[in-house]
Amino acid sequence: MSAQRIAVIGKLKQGSLERAEEIVDRGPPFELDEAGLERNTVFLSSEWVVFVFEGPNVERVVDRLVDDPVVSASFSRWGPVLDGTPHLVHERFFWELPSG
Repeated sequence: MSAQRIAVIGKLKQGSLERAEEIVDRGPPFELDEAGLERNTVFLSSEWVVFVFEGPNVERVVDRLVDDPVVSASFSRWGPVLDGTPHLVHERFFWELPSG
């Protein structure tokens, strides 16, 4: 099965970019190589944070991470900088230059 991608997007509270950068710099609250992901990327602007997860069965992997009490508790560090609840979004288009 080829890798799948999903993203979680969250709106940052005004003035919270520096704190969000500190949270990202601390790294994810789980072991990337043990999570079942192939890639994890975080995009950050003054208004938004976007987490991109890639790998086979990625939605199941993300659900498992969110349902893990230890991991989900550590996601709470995002609470003070987020304006509302983050949203899961699904990939609808992907293009890649063919190899060879």
